[in-house]
Amino acid sequence: MTPTGHLDTEACYRAVRSRDRRFDGVFYTAVRTTGIYCRPSCPARTPAPGNVTFHPTAASAHAAGYRACKRCLPDATPGSPEWDVAADVAGRAMRLIADGLVDREGVDGLARRVGYTPRHLGRLLTQELGAGPLALARARRAQSARVLIETTDLPLTDVAFAAGFASVRQFNETLREIYASSPSELRGRRSNPRSAGVITMRLPVRTPFAGSRMLAFLAYHLVPGVEVAGPGWYARTLDLPHGSGTVRLELADLPGTSDLAAGGTGFVTAEFRLEDLRDTAAASERVRRLLDADCDPRAVDAHLGADPVLAHLVRATPGLRVPGQVDGDETAIRTVIGQQVSVTGARTVAGRLVAAHGRPVESDVPGLTHLFPDAAALAAADPATLPMPRARGRALVGLAAALAEGRVLLDRGPDRDDVRRALLELPGIGPWTADYVAMRALGHPDVFLPTDLAVRRLLAGLAASGDGDPDPEHWRPWRSYALMHLWNTLMPDTPAPSRDEEN
Repeated sequence: MTPTGHLDTEACYRAVRSRDRRFDGVFYTAVRTTGIYCRPSCPARTPAPGNVTFHPTAASAHAAGYRACKRCLPDATPGSPEWDVAADVAGRAMRLIADGLVDREGVDGLARRVGYTPRHLGRLLTQELGAGPLALARARRAQSARVLIETTDLPLTDVAFAAGFASVRQFNETLREIYASSPSELRGRRSNPRSAGVITMRLPVRTPFAGSRMLAFLAYHLVPGVEVAGPGWYARTLDLPHGSGTVRLELADLPGTSDLAAGGTGFVTAEFRLEDLRDTAAASERVRRLLDADCDPRAVDAHLGADPVLAHLVRATPGLRVPGQVDGDETAIRTVIGQQVSVTGARTVAGRLVAAHGRPVESDVPGLTHLFPDAAALAAADPATLPMPRARGRALVGLAAALAEGRVLLDRGPDRDDVRRALLELPGIGPWTADYVAMRALGHPDVFLPTDLAVRRLLAGLAASGDGDPDPEHWRPWRSYALMHLWNTLMPDTPAPSRDEEN
């Protein structure tokens, strides 16, 4: 197996020749005559076919001896959408590597999470992605370091450890090798330095991106104390491996390029305040999950927009995403809280749980006062004391115990079907809850909830409109996005913060 894995060389070259932005982040073009690798849409002159090879990851190009193009910055792209669709071992491993798991637990820890031996996992990743877990983790550290160098005033020594490097020497050598520049030279080219107390990143997303509808969904479901939102922005607390933090996102619609046949890359501005800088990579990756940043909206919209029942919804909101999560355990617990109650009622109950069991944090953002309670804290709670019916309280405590003990893992490492089966074995967890958790916590793109009352009403309304009978089977493999288009019709615009949240 060559480093190009399963890539179709002719198809890749056609994409490079047309500078097709839809493939940015899906593969990388390495040019033998220059020793650099680029994104497919790089504006530089197209190299001859005999002078290029194609790589599924930046790490694969690094391993082959190429450095990143300074013109198109190929590592500043969304990840491949194929990882979410296939949910195979490579995709699951990439999510954990991006979260910094290799830095925290090593290759052995990564292998345990995905259920393979370290040696076999290395073979699989090399076959599928052109690089092993250490090389993939190294590429992630280099990208994190470049962002910190160019957007903050952090001392370079702090940048090295914040990005996950074990030493300053390793940091310097890696950046020189990958970017052909020293850390000091990279810092000299920045255009918008920030203070050391704030890390501001531009998180790449494929366009179009319906940021205003993402904001509306998050604002409608926010939990007091943990989340706040206002016109054009959303903020929340983060429970990270080494400490707490907060993030504030600027969410706006990002249209596609004028060429409708080509996608593009837009950016969501994220302002992080972290207790421990070692959590930089984990924080940015978890927020990218929340934004569904690796989605290919062109492919989703083309498929769903061809359905006569959904076509008008897709045209009205191109680039609609499925909101993900920053913490899988939190998402599952909030889902149980929301069983058979209104969204407003679920927010009220969750806010009471946060006040009673969440850990207080200090924040410069008014309204952010607590971390969401961790699974261990809720597992120790008496169901009779929880502000919900006794049966649901027992279900919540049982779920929290399973999460705290590791019997259910929601970090996108295990197989989705295995997680679903484990959830259904728990008392009080039915198919609706398990599937909703799969969609939000595990990033499953093909979930549908036929028993959801709102969905049933909406489907009946669509059937009565005369455009045909809705058939969710025709919406595969993007039924989660079809579900969001249905729910989107019910979502109010983002409200201004309440007085309680401002004070």
